[in-house]
Amino acid sequence: MKMSRTLRMFFIVGLILINVGCDQVSKSVARTHIDDTERISVIGEYVILLKAENKGAFLGFLSTMENPILKVIFLIILPIAVLFFILRMIVVTKDLDRFMIVGLCCIVGGGIGNLYDRILYQSVTDFMHIDLGGIFKTGIFNMADVSVMLGSALLLISFIKRKEISLS
Repeated sequence: MKMSRTLRMFFIVGLILINVGCDQVSKSVARTHIDDTERISVIGEYVILLKAENKGAFLGFLSTMENPILKVIFLIILPIAVLFFILRMIVVTKDLDRFMIVGLCCIVGGGIGNLYDRILYQSVTDFMHIDLGGIFKTGIFNMADVSVMLGSALLLISFIKRKEISLS
């Protein structure tokens, strides 16, 4: 069933706002209630809450870059351009399936959440860590990162579904 243009726009804007809202509320709670040296065990040592301010991109990439102009280009201007490109693609491309629309909205929402932090605080607040005893271990991350990863997974599902349809 196709959505009307108006309903589709509400759906897109709503999904992005939900992603940004969840991210910003969770970061606000982390900034307010987790001290800089505190470690809160949520599920034993498997899921830990601890606060870290990331001055770089994903997993601290570019955090040690000294040149402030390059830092602004790579951490603010380039992400804004990419987010606008993705947002335009969501709005203009008519044949996106729902997995792709939701996935791209999650990526845009997560990107906006982290970009907002970079602009306002000059760093991104990360506060979650998962360690499944050597089987799986993450860096410290936040809900915007979860949104981007979820969005990426949904895009992968969409591509696989399209490939299966084109092969049959």
